[in-house]
Amino acid sequence: MTTTTLTAADFEETVLRDGITLVDFWAAWCNPCRAFAPVFEKASETHPDITFGKVDTEAEQQLAAAAGITAIPTLMAFRDGILVYRESGALPANALEQLITAVRELDMAEVREKVAAR
Repeated sequence: MTTTTLTAADFEETVLRDGITLVDFWAAWCNPCRAFAPVFEKASETHPDITFGKVDTEAEQQLAAAAGITAIPTLMAFRDGILVYRESGALPANALEQLITAVRELDMAEVREKVAAR
C-alpha cells in the first residue's frame, strides 16, 4: 500500500476507522518533512494492513489548525478511531517500526477504559 493524501473532507472518516492509521502532517518547504517522507512511504509498503495518510499543512491549513499542529513533521497514530500517539519530529526508520509494533501491541480494552475515565 502507498500513502494516501488526506484532506478536511476525508480526514475524520479515515482516522475513525477500525485498525491502525498513521498520519504525517508535512509541508513541501520543510526539510525534516522531506527527509521523513521516504521512511514513511517505505513503511507503508512494508505494512499493507495499516492506513498511511499524509496531510499537506499548506494545502490543508484549517485541518492542520483544527488538529493543533504547531510543528512539522507531526506524526499521529490512531487505532480503532482513538489517537494513541502524537509527536513532532522526523523519526528514523527503526523508531517508526518500534512505534508500529507498540501500536499493534496495545491492549485496546485498557485504552478505551482510560479514555472513558477522562
